[in-house]
Amino acid sequence: MNRSISFPTQLPDSMQRTQPVAQGTKYDLLVVGGGINGAGIARDAAGRGLSVLLCEQDDLAAHTSSASTKLIHGGLRYLEYREFGLVRKALQERETLLRAAPHIIWPLRFVMPHMPDLRPAWLIRAGLFLYDHLAKRELLPGSRGIVMSRHPAGAPLVESITRGFVYSDGWVNDARLVVLNALDAHERGATILTRTKLVNAERAGGEWRARLQRADGTTLDVRASAIANAAGPWVGELLKGALGLPSTHSVRLVKGSHIVTRRLFEHDHAYIFQNPDKRIIFAIPYEHDYTLIGTTDLEYRGDPSQVAIDANETQYLCDSINRYFRQKISPADVRWSYSGVRPLLEDENADNPSAVTRDYSLELDAPAAEAPLLSVFGGKITTFRKLAEQAVDTLSEALRHDAAAWTVGAPLPGGDIAQANFNRFLGEFSREHAWLPASLAHRLARAYGTRANRVIGLARSRAELGREFAPGLHEAELVYLRDTEWARSAQDVLWRRSKLGLHVAPGTLEQVTRDIDEWFAREPARQSA
Repeated sequence: MNRSISFPTQLPDSMQRTQPVAQGTKYDLLVVGGGINGAGIARDAAGRGLSVLLCEQDDLAAHTSSASTKLIHGGLRYLEYREFGLVRKALQERETLLRAAPHIIWPLRFVMPHMPDLRPAWLIRAGLFLYDHLAKRELLPGSRGIVMSRHPAGAPLVESITRGFVYSDGWVNDARLVVLNALDAHERGATILTRTKLVNAERAGGEWRARLQRADGTTLDVRASAIANAAGPWVGELLKGALGLPSTHSVRLVKGSHIVTRRLFEHDHAYIFQNPDKRIIFAIPYEHDYTLIGTTDLEYRGDPSQVAIDANETQYLCDSINRYFRQKISPADVRWSYSGVRPLLEDENADNPSAVTRDYSLELDAPAAEAPLLSVFGGKITTFRKLAEQAVDTLSEALRHDAAAWTVGAPLPGGDIAQANFNRFLGEFSREHAWLPASLAHRLARAYGTRANRVIGLARSRAELGREFAPGLHEAELVYLRDTEWARSAQDVLWRRSKLGLHVAPGTLEQVTRDIDEWFAREPARQSA
C-alpha cells in the first residue's frame, strides 16, 4: 500500500543532528573534504577529543570516493612496480577493515586466468606468494592454482584458457564507508556540514579564520586552530585559491571509468584479467543481478566534478571482457557507468598513469606561532584509516594535544557484529523480522548492520514502513537517511547510500527520482548540521 505516514522524529541523543553553527564558533580542527580521507580524519580527530568541523562542497562521497572499483585490497599489480611498502601497508589495513565493518566489507575470491603470452606462470606464483606473506593474514584464505575445467570460474571463459590462479581480497561499499566514518565522527562530537564550501581562510592571531558558503549562498564565519585539506582532486586548487599558499607536492589527476552490465556469470568469484597493454581489468559480481567491470586509467585535465566515461573507454572495457569471456558484450549492453578522478601523488618517473603510485603524502605547513595546515596528497581507499591516523598524529603534535590513536580496533557504526560473522547476524535479523522479504532483510542488514533496527523503527509490517518509492525503498528508510546520514536528494539515496537506482524498472527512473526529490522538498530535515 503506497501511503504517506508519520514517523517519530525523536532520535537517541547520540544520533541527533547538531544545531546550526553559530557565527565565529571556534574549533580545534576544520576538515575540508567529505570523501574517505576527510571523513576518516574527522572521525579519528573527534575520537581523540578534538572539536571538529567538516565541510564538504557537495554530498558525502559525491566524487572520487563513490567512484572506485570498490575493493579493499593490497594491490596485487603494484608488486610489479616494486611498491612493496604500499602493498604491505594495504594488506595490513585489509584485515583491520574486514573486522571494523563486516556488513559493508567482506571477503572476495579473485580468479586470474593464466595467459602465457602476457606473464609466465612462475612470475604470477611468485607474486601471489609475496601477496600471501607480506602481512599477517587471519581472515582470508591464501592463493592456489586451479584447472579451469574443474572450477566453476572456468565455465564462462573461452576454451583456450585452461589454467589460472585464485587469491583473496575484500569488497567494500565505498560510499557507505564514507558515510559511516562521518557518522562516527558526528557521534563523537564532530559537526558535519554537507553542501558547504570553503570560500577562503587566512591565518590571524595564531588561528585560522575561515569563511564557508552554503548551497543557498549564505555564509558562515568560523575559526579553527588547524585545517586539514582533504579535498581530493581539489587539494592543489584549494591551496592556491582559498588558502593562498604554495605547495611542495602536486597531484596527478587520473580518470578511472567503470561499466555495469547484466550478470555475466553465476558464481560468486570475481575475475582479474591481464590485458596486452599491461593494464588489469576486474569483472566483479555486483548488486546480485549485475557485473561491474573496470577500470580505465587516463590523464584528466578537466573539472573533476564533470568527469564522465567516453565511448573509447566503454569500448576498451568491452574488448577487455570479450578477450576472456565466451559471452560477448558491446556498449549496447551497458546498463550504467560511472567515472571518478583519482588524485594520485605526482610521480615524475611514471609516464604511464597505471604506474603512478597509489601511496600518499602528508604535507604539514606550520610556521612558528602560526596555525598549522595539513594537506593530503594521493592515497587509496584501502589505506584511508592509516592515513587518517597519521594525519591526526601529525596535527595533534602541532596542536600539542596528547591523545593516543584509537581506530585500529574500533568498529564503524553498525559493524559491531559478534566475531564479524555477518551470516549469523543476518540469520538473527531475518528471524527477528520474519515479515520482511528475504531480499529486503538482506539489503538492510548489509547496508546498516546492527543499526538496521533503527531504520525499521517500530514498524511490524511492510505497510508500516510507509510508501515504497522504489523496489525495497520505503519512506521509513528515507527518514533515516535524511535525519541520520545527511541525505538530501534522490541522487544521494539511489546512487550513493544505495545502488537502488540500478533496480528501478526501465523507463521509470526519472519518475522515481522526481518523487524522491519532491519528498525531500516536502519533508526537509527537522534539524541540520
